[in-house]
Amino acid sequence: MSIWDYANPRKFMQTSGVVLPWIAGLAMLMLTVGLFWGFFFTPDDYKQGSTVKIIYIHVPAAFIAINAWAMMLVTSLIWLIRRHHVSALAAKAAAPVGLVMTLIALLTGAIWGQPMWGTWWAWDPRLTSFLILLLFYLGYIALWDAIENPDAAADLTSVLCLVGSIFAFLSRYAVLFWSQGLHQGASLSVDSEEHVSNVFAYPLWLCIAGFVMLFVALVLIRTRTEIRARRLSALEARDRMA
Repeated sequence: MSIWDYANPRKFMQTSGVVLPWIAGLAMLMLTVGLFWGFFFTPDDYKQGSTVKIIYIHVPAAFIAINAWAMMLVTSLIWLIRRHHVSALAAKAAAPVGLVMTLIALLTGAIWGQPMWGTWWAWDPRLTSFLILLLFYLGYIALWDAIENPDAAADLTSVLCLVGSIFAFLSRYAVLFWSQGLHQGASLSVDSEEHVSNVFAYPLWLCIAGFVMLFVALVLIRTRTEIRARRLSALEARDRMA
């Protein structure tokens, strides 16, 4: 069986209907354990105090915000090259989820930054590129809603996704390009000097996995909804012609 078989809406609906409850259940389990472990069973940091625990929300949300756009880029390219409607609808479904995750990352970053940096916001390269990424999410969603023809909307939003990928990339690697920024390096790194202590890292990995599963579950739900809406529109159009 080829992976392209799942580009068929009927096959996608059948398969996603089976796996969705398991993915959603796994997401809830991971998030419950990870957040409870992180917030109640890890010590305060010797420098940051209890504010360090915001990483269990901030880091996973930022991770999903960036990688949601990467997922949209892949599915948009599939649409432009192979014209599979499920891929275009999956990109459309992922955008609001990515938007919310970007907002969560910005808000939690501001909450952490105020006591650590003495300000709610700074025009740091990573923060600025993240804000621009948020605007691209808004523009992407608005463009889908502004164009009535779904194929034309998929084409234009795919092009927008290609352009916005530059800022998704910068959001991930800005701290490497501009070392003078306030934002610290990656919380999880193979470099032992940058990597957070294992007492914080283990629950953080669990929270990231939970956020990933949550993202997959939400995208599946929204994609299934988009397919049903597309089918309903086709039936209504056929009834009007009859």
